[in-house]
Amino acid sequence: MSASAANSYFLPPPSRWPIIGACSLLLTTLGAAMWVNRGPAGPYVLAAGALLLVWMLFGWFGSVIRESEKGLYNRQVDVSYRWAMGWFIFSETLFFAAFFAALFYLRWHAAPDLSSGDSAELWPGYQGAWRTTGPSMEGTLVPMRAVGVPLINTLILLTSAATLVWAHWGLKKGSRGQLKLGLALTIALGIVFLGLQLSEHYHAYTAQGLKLGSGTYGATFFMLTGFHGVHVAVGATILIVIFTRALRGDFTPDDQFAFQAASWYWQFVDVVWLLLFALVYWL
Repeated sequence: MSASAANSYFLPPPSRWPIIGACSLLLTTLGAAMWVNRGPAGPYVLAAGALLLVWMLFGWFGSVIRESEKGLYNRQVDVSYRWAMGWFIFSETLFFAAFFAALFYLRWHAAPDLSSGDSAELWPGYQGAWRTTGPSMEGTLVPMRAVGVPLINTLILLTSAATLVWAHWGLKKGSRGQLKLGLALTIALGIVFLGLQLSEHYHAYTAQGLKLGSGTYGATFFMLTGFHGVHVAVGATILIVIFTRALRGDFTPDDQFAFQAASWYWQFVDVVWLLLFALVYWL
């Protein structure tokens, strides 16, 4: 860290990346809405927004990495980044909390209320027991089981949390081999998790007839597990970038915020899965 950087707060020059990021999010949201409403251009608009988002992320984070390697950041900037990552994870916590709250409301309030009191007269024969499609949905519901793929995936994510902590221990004591091996194992476990989850979704859709439109249970199951899978994919991508940087010699015991931020995110995804496994699959 240079003497000038130690005594001043770095202000980045004007950047194009924020406006590109805003445009990518607009296109992604617009494309998804068009696709859901069967708009023919929806998939293409969504793909364009996703590609633009990926370009923005690599470009913006690349600028940050180059600024850091030039010694432009001081301790105050490091603290600012840590606060920013903390608030980001907090926002992600609220994101999942909203879906869990919807699950709680449907399971313990909406479904029982529809089978009791005056509402029971509107839906005769409806039991209101979870897991349910809802009173107006026809067909037999085959719920997902906690054993099998969900239990295996739980063990996989718990193991990945341990391998990432082991990699961090290697970084703190200066063992580059342990750092790289721990990261590689964590990434491999994340990819295996995604593969198993995709196979489970395919089986649920084709063999069990469980879909996003299969009432309250299908909607909450696919929304929670689907969004969690997206977060695992994002986390694995981040760890791949961290692994690539580790291969070229980045990160030291005194300069490791990028690794720590990626680790925080991955551990957050692990904790969300434990809640999801207990509340969606088990109970």
